[in-house]
Amino acid sequence: MKAVVIHSAKDLRVEEREVESLGAGQVEVAIEAGGICGSDLHYYNHGGFGTVRVREPMILGHEVAGTIKALGEGVSGLAVGDRVAVSPSRPCSHCEYCLKGQQNHCLNMRFYGSAMPMPHIQGAFRQRLVAEAWQCHKVADGVSINEAAMAEPFAVTLHGVNRAGPLTDKRVLVTGCGPIGALAIIAARAHGAREIVATDVMGAVLAKALEVGADRVINVAENPEELSAYAAGKGYFDVQFEASGNERAVRSGLEVLRPRSTVVQLGLGGDVSIPQNMVVAKEIEMKGTFRFHEEFGLAVDLIGKRRVDLKPLMTGTFPLEDAIHAFETAGDRSRSMKVQLSF
Repeated sequence: MKAVVIHSAKDLRVEEREVESLGAGQVEVAIEAGGICGSDLHYYNHGGFGTVRVREPMILGHEVAGTIKALGEGVSGLAVGDRVAVSPSRPCSHCEYCLKGQQNHCLNMRFYGSAMPMPHIQGAFRQRLVAEAWQCHKVADGVSINEAAMAEPFAVTLHGVNRAGPLTDKRVLVTGCGPIGALAIIAARAHGAREIVATDVMGAVLAKALEVGADRVINVAENPEELSAYAAGKGYFDVQFEASGNERAVRSGLEVLRPRSTVVQLGLGGDVSIPQNMVVAKEIEMKGTFRFHEEFGLAVDLIGKRRVDLKPLMTGTFPLEDAIHAFETAGDRSRSMKVQLSF
């Protein structure tokens, strides 16, 4: 089979790899669509992120969907020909965090396409993937395989919503309108947010934010005063989903949040400095959010039941052989939201 393999920064290759053998409780999936994530772009552009670096060739990718081609012994509830979205989250189910129901913090997590451990966890950008049956969630009739591959990033934002708490009747600020920020808008709307305002520094992504459900968008590079106006009366917003990883976005958000509001940090941007006195004086709760677990199944269900529409976020699909062009396109925020590969 062919697979998309990163060797080092800007050294991406389409290579031949052996298909893994099929074991009990497993299924073989012909991968048909795979979305390029921000972490994939970090590996491609920089060879890693933070202290994590590619130290051996690694198949990239974790946002995938396809069709089951073979079943291992003991598999039930799935059949050859079923279209499935594949969760890349593979916790051990035995460590202390798994037993607490915090599988996203598994001590032995095997998340597709991760250079954190050595040897690296090989990813899912390959023509054939052998996965555990429990990773696979059936895709509803009428849902495209490309939409199904969006379940993984959508699950990330659904977990973020869970971390925020109930959003019914809440005023929500989303800072950063890349794919995760845009999906946070969709997730917040689905969970009953009363009003959603989104900010970014690029007009193209703000237009997409309006298309997927934001009530208002603000270009903070051109009109920062429009956001600052919300600071009157100790603030306006109840929840901030911070998806830019930018220190200025965090700071400006704190200024317009109401007392006893919540910040959920979705974006990764390294160390930042925050006005701690403001956090204390307003009694603001700051929460991190990391990956997901049970939210993956919810994401597939919401997509399948047409409770959400993720199609506006799909920029384009590139053939596997054109992977480098796809990655370069995905990294251009002026013209791309979610770029996918076709296998």
